[in-house]
Amino acid sequence: MNVDTRVILNKLDKLREPKILVVGDFGIDEMVFGTTSRISREAPVLILEHSKTKIILGTASNAAHNIATLNLGKVAALGVYGDDYYAKVLLEALREQKIDTQYMVEDKTRKTTTKTRISGSCSQSITQQIVRIDRQTTEPLSKQTEEKVIENLKKAIPNCDGVILSDYHLGFLTPKIANFAIEFAKKHNKIVVADAQKDLDKYKGATAITPNQPDCEKFVGYFLKDEKNLKSAGDSLIKDLNLDYVLLTRGENGMALFENQGDKTKMYKVQAFNKKEVFDVTGAGDTVVAAFTLALCANFSPCEAMFIGNLAASIVIRYFGCHSVDVEDLKNEIENLKGEEIYEIS
Repeated sequence: MNVDTRVILNKLDKLREPKILVVGDFGIDEMVFGTTSRISREAPVLILEHSKTKIILGTASNAAHNIATLNLGKVAALGVYGDDYYAKVLLEALREQKIDTQYMVEDKTRKTTTKTRISGSCSQSITQQIVRIDRQTTEPLSKQTEEKVIENLKKAIPNCDGVILSDYHLGFLTPKIANFAIEFAKKHNKIVVADAQKDLDKYKGATAITPNQPDCEKFVGYFLKDEKNLKSAGDSLIKDLNLDYVLLTRGENGMALFENQGDKTKMYKVQAFNKKEVFDVTGAGDTVVAAFTLALCANFSPCEAMFIGNLAASIVIRYFGCHSVDVEDLKNEIENLKGEEIYEIS
């Protein structure tokens, strides 16, 4: 089965139409940079002269950022933040990217998820990361906060076209919240896609899930070493979790899409684009789920949605750290693709 890139190119503006709700573990990456020329007398450590601090939207915030860039800000966030300095930083960073924060919930017992990376350089060296400091709470939400989240799900889901569940395993997406989000979204005929890294069975009944191959292998209990194993794994996920689609990301091997056709599961594959310019895969999964979900909500076919997700990922991996793409980036990338790179869906 081939995907007509001319057709996709002519429809890409439709990605700007759907409204998306991102539900999950929101947080930020704080990047602190400095220069050094000497060692401290107090301890054998570098003394850094601070040069700049950069705030990047990470975890579920990165998925929301990718959506906002693609659909010009038609995205809302539903997560938790603490009663601390970084709560304000997180909310301001989200709003700067036109992400609606009205459904975010404060929980004074939790930390605002923040990963601080301190990097240094001197006149004769490149910038290198020295240490990372994580501020986060990983315990499941309290019952009180859980109920607040569910009340906000009731308010938010009717106002969107699709829901992304972004699970970084920091305690927000409890089984109760995941189950309610899926059932309530389906009740309102909304597409719900779970970006699940493990605990795949928590997302039974979703429209689609987007696991990577290692997590899929852990779930099914065997390695996907050949076509037969790959097809069997996709079939198991579709049937066991009652899904419409599974989009399996496979690194340098591209992606595989499994479609529930009732009496059988159909598999499609696409090769990885842009293997030669990979710099950093950080956040690429967020980009895939963002582009794939938007495409499904904009009535692209499942194969076209996979193609768009693959295309978006091929762009962001050229940048260090989390990065986002817009519709114009996708258009330019399609124009630059060679014919033999895009007809590998079968």
